Amino acid sequence: MDTFEYTEMDDDLPEFTLAEIMEMESKFKEVGEKSLSQDFCQELVTSFNCSKHRTGKSAIGWEQVQSWFLDKQREVEAKVTTSPFAPKEFNSPLTPESPQKPKAERIAGLSELVFEAKSAKDWAWYDVASFLNYRIVSSGELEVRVRFAGFRYEEDEWVNVKRGIRERSIPLEPSECHQVKVGDLVLCFRENEDLAIYCDAYIVQIQRRVHDATGCKCIFVVRYDYDDAEAKVPLTRLCCRPK
Repeated sequence: MDTFEYTEMDDDLPEFTLAEIMEMESKFKEVGEKSLSQDFCQELVTSFNCSKHRTGKSAIGWEQVQSWFLDKQREVEAKVTTSPFAPKEFNSPLTPESPQKPKAERIAGLSELVFEAKSAKDWAWYDVASFLNYRIVSSGELEVRVRFAGFRYEEDEWVNVKRGIRERSIPLEPSECHQVKVGDLVLCFRENEDLAIYCDAYIVQIQRRVHDATGCKCIFVVRYDYDDAEAKVPLTRLCCRPK
């Protein structure tokens, strides 16, 4: 089992953006317990609520920011008393010299784009509503805790950033069907009696047909990535990957 930094997010806690989490991590390293004061938290929350990263999200209060710092303080205190047999890098707070910092900084950019994440439960891709937290596992890889769009906190998952997070796939318009080529990786809607999910597939054949007033009539033969099953689907079931 991997060893990791871990902070669970309950449904009644605010959904901070990754940019906000990274900022609070940085502030905590700089000022420590001073980050618990009301004035400090109020100044920080004012900055957050005015940021472009909070566009479309509910405003947060200074008490919520203070609660985050309190949890962080408890986490640090718990690490101080961690068994000496635990890996050294997880026994003390992160420092600027920590090898974890460059990796953590890389995920700050996740807040700038719109993403989809791969669920370990069904290998399907879902739109990301928000990134709740991050951790670094013992292998050195980054994971983020994801809230999927349209789902509650019970469905939150830890997702490997390298293998399970990517820019959101783009639905295709009828006029764009010529852009789809044999061999392309696409996101394809798959539906039967047991499931209705978006999953990775490769284009193995294209039956080009003349379009009419209702749109694209072409048929695309796809091979699903996770079980190699093939199916014939219309363009309306395909989303392309960003170039």
